[in-house]
Amino acid sequence: MPPSASFCFSSVPGPTVSSEPLQVGIVLGGVAPEHEVSVITALQAAAALDRDRYTPVPIYVAKDGTWYTGDALLEVEAYRDLDALREDALPVALAPTPYGHLELLEDRAPGILKRLQRPALRRRIDVMLLGLHGGPGENGGVQGLCETFNVPYTSAGVFGSALGMDKVMSKRVCRQAGIPVVDFVALREGEWAGREAAALDECEATLDYPLVVKPARCGSSIGIAQVNTRAELDAAIEDALRYDDKVVVEKAVEALREINCSVLGDGHEATPSVLEEPVPSDDDAVLTFQDKYMREDGEAAKAEGGTKSAESSPEGMAAQDRIVPANLSDERTETIQDLAVRIFHQFECAGVVRIDFMIDESTGRVYFNEINTIPGSFSFYLWEPSGVSFDALVDRLVTIARRRHRDRNGRVQTYDVNLLAEKNLQGVKADEAP
Repeated sequence: MPPSASFCFSSVPGPTVSSEPLQVGIVLGGVAPEHEVSVITALQAAAALDRDRYTPVPIYVAKDGTWYTGDALLEVEAYRDLDALREDALPVALAPTPYGHLELLEDRAPGILKRLQRPALRRRIDVMLLGLHGGPGENGGVQGLCETFNVPYTSAGVFGSALGMDKVMSKRVCRQAGIPVVDFVALREGEWAGREAAALDECEATLDYPLVVKPARCGSSIGIAQVNTRAELDAAIEDALRYDDKVVVEKAVEALREINCSVLGDGHEATPSVLEEPVPSDDDAVLTFQDKYMREDGEAAKAEGGTKSAESSPEGMAAQDRIVPANLSDERTETIQDLAVRIFHQFECAGVVRIDFMIDESTGRVYFNEINTIPGSFSFYLWEPSGVSFDALVDRLVTIARRRHRDRNGRVQTYDVNLLAEKNLQGVKADEAP
């Protein structure tokens, strides 16, 4: 039975009373090394939205942190020239409302005459579809902004996003919960600078080569390296510190099979996808950014049940070589799927995530590797063979976001006591004696 058979999401009343399509803010870009990957992921999701029910509104976060909108931002060709894109797009600010949605307000800089000659943009956003990878877009920063503004959003909450983004804390939480992780050492930049030799000694005393070095809070295999010598370890740590001030050094699994599982749901219910086995290129001991996103046309093995993107549209994670479903026994498949759902709940996730595991074929042991709370391409290539089409997947993401928003707003959020009333100010005024 496909995982989708267990889903039974009830309809969720929205904040609007009209039957017009929901305005879905497609948030993409971001201040993070995965900027371009985010653009691909978000535009794929925007293309999958049912236009009878949803109107996508692009909200592009430039590399300098400025926010923009404009219909051209839904076209991938617009991103080939980022300077021209920003010249034509409209800078915007976000304004909260008391009605459970946001408003995009055009941010008019002085001297832009062509924009001053027409009414300023003002656009409602009913739900935020977060397609950001890394940085504030995935570590809880933007999630916190959405909660502060009281607007529904797709993705895990602040806690799950922050925890999932930090590989060190993720491993510690899983280890505490009895979920196996490989042995590792965590290094902060302050512990490395000026005492490199001592830090290298600690790594070598704790772990045996080969080792894998990663930035603790970066995705898309950016800054990752496998090393076999002290000199390589030194160089890999230095490189990883270019992306983050915390680094993970972990024991490499030599008889390695990487197995990934996506999970879709929330605290009420969660369902695992089929499993995948990513395939690194022949020259790489670990998956690289190039393996995931930069395969030439015809080189990548398509996910079973997947569809080819338009010629002008990058395929994102769908371009990576992978075996779907992974060639594992039913028993091992079920074990990994059960672990994935357990981790999903442990991290208090919502929406769609991808959880990456490692199998040591020499021992048969399964290890948690990392969790991606906004996975590349929203892992649609794992849901299509699981019986959930891409348009159904994004529809469920919006449904989950609105249900969580409804649940959150159904709880007491204020306490009806005015501590600043006159009778409560006694003893508070600075000029009164105690």
